[in-house]
Amino acid sequence: MPHYNSPPATLIQQFFKSIPIESLLDTQLTFENGMEKLPNSAIFGPDYLKTTMYTHCSLEDLELGKMLVRPTGLFVEDFSKEGMLTKEKFGSVNRVFVFCKEDEVIAEEFQQMMIDNYHPKETKIIHGAGHMVMFSKPRQLCQILQDVANCI
Repeated sequence: MPHYNSPPATLIQQFFKSIPIESLLDTQLTFENGMEKLPNSAIFGPDYLKTTMYTHCSLEDLELGKMLVRPTGLFVEDFSKEGMLTKEKFGSVNRVFVFCKEDEVIAEEFQQMMIDNYHPKETKIIHGAGHMVMFSKPRQLCQILQDVANCI
């Protein structure tokens, strides 16, 4: 949930600074701009998928996820540009943060930092969701998205 006062890449940078590199397990990162810069992409390994991303999902969802894994671009260069969001328009669209409890990828402290710093209009909490909420709690997520859409 980016803010107008800094480019979205700042949030990506804060995220990578907040996690120990060992927690990425068998994830492969590419550093096209050098090791001192943020990674350009990631390929999540089977151990990372099992122990971090799909922990609250069915075995079938995990296996499908492992079969479909592809490099994930982080778009750091695009997100590093100033002025993507403007102060004048910030807040013109209501922001709702879906807080996923027990998310092993984005820690609760990091999610709370985004809420505290970027002031969504509302925060919705899904307990026991983990990171892949669309698989672990699809009905709850769908209901929240419907509720948000109905309020627009």
